[in-house]
Amino acid sequence: MTPVVKLYWLITLILLPLCAGWLLTGSGGSLALNDLTDAPIALAAFITCLSWAVIGGYELAFGISNLRRNYPVLANIRYLLEYIRPEIQQYFIANNVEEKPFSRERRNLIYRRAKGANDTLPFGTEQDIVSEGYRSLTHSMAVKEVSEENIRVEFGGADCQKPYSASRLNISAMSFGALSSNAIAALNKGAALGNFAHNTGEGGMSKYHLAHGGDIIWQIGTGYFGCRNEDGSFNDEAFAKRAENDVVKMIEIKLSQGAKPSHGGVLPGAKVTQEIAEIRLVEVGKTVNSPPTHPEFDSPRGLLQFVQRLRKLSGGKPVGFKFCLGKKAEFLAIVKAMLETKILPDFITIDGAEGGTGAAPVEFSNRLGTPCIEATYYINQVLIGAGLRKQIKLISAGQTATGFDMLEKIIVGADTVNAARSMMMALGCVQAKACNTNDCPTGIATQNPSRARAVDVEEKSARVNNFHEATVHAFLELCGAMGFSNPDELSPSDLFSRFEGRAKNFDEIYEALIENQLHTDNIPNSYRDDWHKASAEQF
Repeated sequence: MTPVVKLYWLITLILLPLCAGWLLTGSGGSLALNDLTDAPIALAAFITCLSWAVIGGYELAFGISNLRRNYPVLANIRYLLEYIRPEIQQYFIANNVEEKPFSRERRNLIYRRAKGANDTLPFGTEQDIVSEGYRSLTHSMAVKEVSEENIRVEFGGADCQKPYSASRLNISAMSFGALSSNAIAALNKGAALGNFAHNTGEGGMSKYHLAHGGDIIWQIGTGYFGCRNEDGSFNDEAFAKRAENDVVKMIEIKLSQGAKPSHGGVLPGAKVTQEIAEIRLVEVGKTVNSPPTHPEFDSPRGLLQFVQRLRKLSGGKPVGFKFCLGKKAEFLAIVKAMLETKILPDFITIDGAEGGTGAAPVEFSNRLGTPCIEATYYINQVLIGAGLRKQIKLISAGQTATGFDMLEKIIVGADTVNAARSMMMALGCVQAKACNTNDCPTGIATQNPSRARAVDVEEKSARVNNFHEATVHAFLELCGAMGFSNPDELSPSDLFSRFEGRAKNFDEIYEALIENQLHTDNIPNSYRDDWHKASAEQF
C-alpha cells in the first residue's frame, strides 16, 4: 500500500467523520444543519474530505490508470499539469525561434502583418546564422524594383482555353469539414479582397467557398466529393456542372498530400450531416471512405488521360495534379507518359512532407515524403531535363509564412506558392494543436458551431488580405534586393545553405540538369537509375 493510499484511508475513515461531526454539531454544540452559512470552514472541510473520499474510492476500485490506483486523487494533479503543458511550454518556456512547426517569431510576424502592425525586428537576429542547414541569400548593390507585369503568373498550356492569371501567393488546400464554415468564408472573402486564389481542399466545393466570389482552385481527391456516383466512381455530369462556375479558375487532382502521403481517409457516418452530404454527394449518416489511390486510373498514362478528361469537361480550364514526392521513379514515369502521350498538365503542385493543417498518423507525418524545397528542386530539374518545364507551371506548398519562404521555393523552381497554416494564423489560429479534437479554441479547425462563431468573417477576411499583401510585398522587396526585376530570373544558385562548414548554393549541393539532358546518354548518376527504371505504363 503506497503512502498516498494510506493517506486516503486516514482521511476517509478518520477525518471525514470528524468533519461531518464538526459540521453537524458546531464547536459549541448549537450549530444545526440549517445554519451552514455560519460555519464556512466546517463546510469547506467536510466537502473537501467528502470529495477526496468519493474520487479516491472510485479510482481505487475502478480506475484504469496505474497512477490513479496507487495515488488516488493526487495523481490528477499530474494529469492536470500534463494537460496544460503545451500552453506552459508555448507561453513561458520556449524561446522565440525553437518551437515547431512554427516558431513564436514566425507566428508573431504573421499576426503583426495580418493586423497591419509594425513587422520590423529590433536589436538583430536571434537565428544562428552559421548553423548547419541555415539558408540565406546574397544581396546586390544594384537594387531593382519588380515590374508590375512580373507580379502575377499565367497558368494554362497549349491545350488550355481559359488561362488563369494567379498571384504569386495563394491559399493552400483546406476543406470545409476540417475548417469551420466561418473560417472558409473568411478565407474566401480575403482571397476576393486581395485578388488571389483559394483552394477548396478535397472535401468538396461548399457554399462557404463560393460565398464571396474569391477565385477558386477546385481540388478533386480520391473520394471525388462533389463529382461522384453512389459507388464512389467519378461523375462527369456532376463535375461539369460545378466546374462551369465562373469563380472556378483551375482544377487540381490530388494524388497525395504532405502530411499523410499514400494514406486515405474515413469520414464517420456521425459527421455526415445533411449539409456535408449535399456538398460531397454522399448519403446522410453513412460512413464515407476516401481510398489512398484514385479509382479512375492506376497508371501514369491513366492519370494524364484523366487530366485531359477534366480539362475538356471544365471547358478548357487549367488542370493539374498535386502530390508529395516519394519514389522518384514514379514521378519520372509520369514524365515519360507526358512525352509519349503528348498530354501535359497545366501545372503540378508540390506538397512538402512538412505540410499539414489537420491531423495525420504520426508515422506518416514524421517519416514519409520529401521536404518541399528538395522536392521542388528535383521536379523542376527533371522537367528541364525532359524539355517540358516551359509548358508546365509549378506550385510549391510547405510552411510558407514569410517573404523568404516564398522566395526560396521560387528560387528552386516554383512559379507560385501556396500557404495553409499561416493563413489559418491570419484568421487567429494560435497553434494550439487541437485540430484533430473538434475543440479548436479559436473556432477555426472545428465543426462546433458555438466555437466557430468566434471567427468574425468581416474582420478576419481583412486580416487574411493584409497578411497576403504584406508577405508578397516582402517577397518582391527581397527579389529587388538581390538585383532582380523579375522573379523568373531567380535560379537555385541564388539560394545558399550552410553545408559542411561553409555556405553552398543549391546547384553545388544538388545536381542540376540542362535542357533535354534526359534525352541524351549524358544523364547524371543521381537521375540515371530512376530514369531508366521508370515506365509510362505503371507507377
